[in-house]
Amino acid sequence: MTINVQNLDFRAINEAIRGAEKDVTLTGCMGQRFIGAGMASVDLTIDGVPGNALGAYLNGATIRVKGNAQDAVGDTMNDGKIIVDGDIGDAAGYAMRGGAIYVRGNAGYRAGIHMKAYEEKIPLMVIGGCAGSFLGEYQAGGVIVVLGLTKGRRIVSNFPCTGMHGGKMILRSDCSDVVFPDQVTARPANTEDLEEIKTYVSEFCTLFGEDEKTILDAPFTVVTPDSKNPYQQLYVAN
Repeated sequence: MTINVQNLDFRAINEAIRGAEKDVTLTGCMGQRFIGAGMASVDLTIDGVPGNALGAYLNGATIRVKGNAQDAVGDTMNDGKIIVDGDIGDAAGYAMRGGAIYVRGNAGYRAGIHMKAYEEKIPLMVIGGCAGSFLGEYQAGGVIVVLGLTKGRRIVSNFPCTGMHGGKMILRSDCSDVVFPDQVTARPANTEDLEEIKTYVSEFCTLFGEDEKTILDAPFTVVTPDSKNPYQQLYVAN
């Protein structure tokens, strides 16, 4: 089913989606916020540029954007999948606690901020291009993968992993030009890591038509926190 949303606000859009069949295509999207918020069982394709908080609190639906998306993609999402064929804005995956976000292009600042994991839920974000500053800020769980396929840019900008105390970050680079904070360890990927990385890359290539062999033929760096409590030195014992 196709719905032209050019003159609809987010409430009308989401009501139309809920009342439609499982497969829905939105055309004429021009910055409406909160599209797909809390959706659990819909396959949604968006033609245009959705506004902030696309797929907020997503709970099992699949959303694909045939273009770019704005800030806070997948805000606090719990399950499901968001696929963006272009770039995304800032704070993607804010407090994300499940599901997966795949981005073909670049991400803005603070992607994966406060990402967390709980029991069997391990959220995943795969960024095909490069990421802005504060990638994985306060990351508490889950996996962030950046493939650095955008030429002429550093794979990640300033202050990655600030306050990171859980989860894992995987960067397709030797990271010789990246400065990490003291509370994390950045090391070359080992054989076990590469098997895990291959799973993420394979899915990325299936979604976006990239060449898996070319992407895997590069160094990868794995970043993990040294402590679950990076602020311990700030506490005062009575």
